[in-house]
Amino acid sequence: MTADCLFCKMVAGSIKPGTVYEDSDVLAFNDINPQAPVHVLVIPKQHIATLNDLDAGHATLTGKLIRAAAHIARETGIAEPGYRLVLNCNADAGQSVFHIHLHLLGGRHMRWPPG
Repeated sequence: MTADCLFCKMVAGSIKPGTVYEDSDVLAFNDINPQAPVHVLVIPKQHIATLNDLDAGHATLTGKLIRAAAHIARETGIAEPGYRLVLNCNADAGQSVFHIHLHLLGGRHMRWPPG
C-alpha cells in the first residue's frame, strides 16, 4: 500500500468505490468517467505502479486481473457481443493513477484503431 495512492485508499476502504467485484487479490469498480456503457476498472490489491514494474512473480496476479475482467463481462452481459481490455503504462499512454489497472469497456461497438 502507498499512502498517497487513490486506488490503495480504495483497497483499504477509506474511499468507497462502486464495487462490482472483489476477491482476496482483486478489486473492480465502475469508472467515474465512463467511456462506454460498461466501464469497469480492475486493479490488484497489491500496489504496483506501472506495467514496467511487473516481474515474473506477478504472473499469477496479472492472470487473476484478466480472469476477473472476463467474469465481470459475463455478469454484465457484454461477453458475447464483445468487450475491450485496455492497460495504459505511464503518462504518454494515458495512465493517470499510478497503480496498475485494466479498463473493461463494453456495451457499444468499439472502433479500431483506438486512441
